[in-house]
Amino acid sequence: MSVLVLFGIFFFLVILGTPIAICLGAATFTTLMLFTDISPIEISSMMFEKVEHYSLMAIPMFILAGNLLSKGSAAQRIIEFAKSIVGHLPGGLPISAIFASIIFAAVSGSSPATVVAIGSIMFGAITQAGYPKKYAVGTIATAGSLGILIPPSIVLIVYGVTAEVSIGKLFMAGVIPGIMLGIMMMLVTYVGAVRLGFKRSKPESFKVRLTKMKDASWGLMTIMIVMVGIYGGIFTPTEAAAVAAVWAFFISVFIYKDIKITQFFETALDSAKTTSMIMFIIANAMLFAHFLTIENIPQGITSALIDANVDKYMFLLLVNVLLIIAGSFMEPSAIIMIMVPLLLPVAVALGIDPIHFGIVITINMELGMVSPPVGLNLFVTSGLTGMSIKDVIIAAFPWTLTIFVGLMLVTYIPQIALFLPNLMMG
Repeated sequence: MSVLVLFGIFFFLVILGTPIAICLGAATFTTLMLFTDISPIEISSMMFEKVEHYSLMAIPMFILAGNLLSKGSAAQRIIEFAKSIVGHLPGGLPISAIFASIIFAAVSGSSPATVVAIGSIMFGAITQAGYPKKYAVGTIATAGSLGILIPPSIVLIVYGVTAEVSIGKLFMAGVIPGIMLGIMMMLVTYVGAVRLGFKRSKPESFKVRLTKMKDASWGLMTIMIVMVGIYGGIFTPTEAAAVAAVWAFFISVFIYKDIKITQFFETALDSAKTTSMIMFIIANAMLFAHFLTIENIPQGITSALIDANVDKYMFLLLVNVLLIIAGSFMEPSAIIMIMVPLLLPVAVALGIDPIHFGIVITINMELGMVSPPVGLNLFVTSGLTGMSIKDVIIAAFPWTLTIFVGLMLVTYIPQIALFLPNLMMG
């Protein structure tokens, strides 16, 4: 009965359009008050305890680092470097946007931040070069989704905390799938450009490419600092986030000199607002998941699926369908906090590696970012370009389908995700 009340209140509030954090918190609070002896003070204490996790401290730091680099000239320099490498190909500019998104994703850890940073610069350039407006929009909206898969990823941090698995291994597991999806998107873009009649142009000289790489090197070093630091055993992912934030501040204020101290405070405030939103969702989602756990819902689902003789391949298919639907309506962090406590025990019981499972979930979240009706990247891209949501959805479809194909590959070929973490971390 209590679980029916919990989900009844939750879905009722979702239908009313209530923010997801409020839906989670109100449903759990009401259910706890009706069916348990826990006091309101204990509930509030539980919420604070749920977010008092060392690894979650990485989230505000990576958000700040991404905002500093996107509001400065680092994003522009990364784009110019990407254009010098692939800009001569048919579809060179939109391919450059995807390539730059891959690089910037490894700096920001955020999908919307990647869309804003790359899209605000590349959209005009792509359309001015004669590409259809929808073609430019499709590449920008979907390539930005790589921000939640390629490390450092905020979504992977949330999954690591929820599933209690190594965030370092998750970061490493996201590298090959992220690059693979990026290359697949580039191939789709290349084929589309050839069909539209675009020709190959003269490639940039080695000297120009080297100059562009030097211009972008300070921003690119953020990736090296984070990844080498983590996997070289120099610092933890949380410490890496702090170092990345300090480094982003240093190069934006003192090297590139495109952010003043007064602008830094504005950027820090924006980062704090974003962090507050994410942490409020996490706190309420953790409370929601805690109630499900004390009601033994995960154990019941595990037993039911095992008794029904569901194998791991069918289970993964069901998970993908469920998460694609959920991702179309909810924010990734909330989905992970709700679904992982329910689904992970089943996955482990069926012999699915938790690291592989985390990457599968994250790619589903990528699809959710570009899926109607409430995919966040769709709204961000619509705001940047002035196109309607309907047109953005249609424009993004070929690349959205590409992500889906990549999801199927990673789902049923686990070594795509597990090769690097197994090779480097055992």
